[in-house]
Amino acid sequence: MSMSKAAVTPLKELRVSSHQIPSLGRIPNTSIQGKPLLIYHGAFHAGASASTIESHLRSVGVVDPQWRYTMYSTSHFHSNTQEVLSVASGKAKLCFGGEENPHRVEAVMEQGDVMVVPAGVAHRLLEDVDGGFTMVGSYPKGSSWDMCYGKEGEDEKVKAIEHLGWFDRDPIYGHAGPTLDV
Repeated sequence: MSMSKAAVTPLKELRVSSHQIPSLGRIPNTSIQGKPLLIYHGAFHAGASASTIESHLRSVGVVDPQWRYTMYSTSHFHSNTQEVLSVASGKAKLCFGGEENPHRVEAVMEQGDVMVVPAGVAHRLLEDVDGGFTMVGSYPKGSSWDMCYGKEGEDEKVKAIEHLGWFDRDPIYGHAGPTLDV
């Protein structure tokens, strides 16, 4: 077994949460493509560093790791790509779907968790619980990302979400995995 695979929880033991989040005003959330927000709880084993996570993601070859950072504290979404966020350190309370959305998802994410955030799903940091929350942000190979805030003037970007492709392989597990089951 390669070092990369050893850092990942076996698929049959993975706990996954799946959330459909309705639109809110100019924030489409999951309403356009119907693909859910997926949370892989503890996908990476405790102690897996950002470098280990990046190495694993590169070995699977579905997404390119592009940054290490926390999550912005302003609700935002991406209109031109799906996003994979892997928690490398710390613990934080996050909001998906917009703070004013009665159907929002508020979740405490911690080291080892992975979020597959479909294009259009608003997300933001509510609280960095321990002051050390860091993620590896990754996008499908060849993709760049934009920033949208649910404001006037973003309508054309939002319409483009309909034509985005979805994963043909799971970004963490490859030929099997939760992204292939939605």
